Amino acid sequence: MHYREVETTREFVASMETGADWREEIESLANEQEVDAGFFYALGAVQDAELWFYDQRSREYDAVTFEEPLEVAACMGNVSWLGAERFAHTHAVLSRPSGQAIAGHLNSGTVFSGECYLRELEGELVREPDETTGLDLWL
Repeated sequence: MHYREVETTREFVASMETGADWREEIESLANEQEVDAGFFYALGAVQDAELWFYDQRSREYDAVTFEEPLEVAACMGNVSWLGAERFAHTHAVLSRPSGQAIAGHLNSGTVFSGECYLRELEGELVREPDETTGLDLWL
């Protein structure tokens, strides 16, 4: 395990724009406020969504698209650097009107409504390729 102690610096709350992309809204907030490391929680609803599931054998993401309105029952993730851009690593639990839940890495979704809490950490987090998993991780 790799770890380090971090201090929190600033906190933000934001309302997402209807029609915008869910993950891009979080990245936009991070860019505007120059957040190089952080954790976030969000909730709301999307008009559609694309979830990614990581296939550990093939070491590739498989995308599943949902063309339907979904509640964002829970969304959490972190902000870090991936290459030359701030990246919001976003996981979500989405629900259908029946209460059925679907979950995974939320690659994209069209915002119907959304609220986000972002806590900035001091310093920066940088993702690097990890040979063991094939993922870009904090190392």
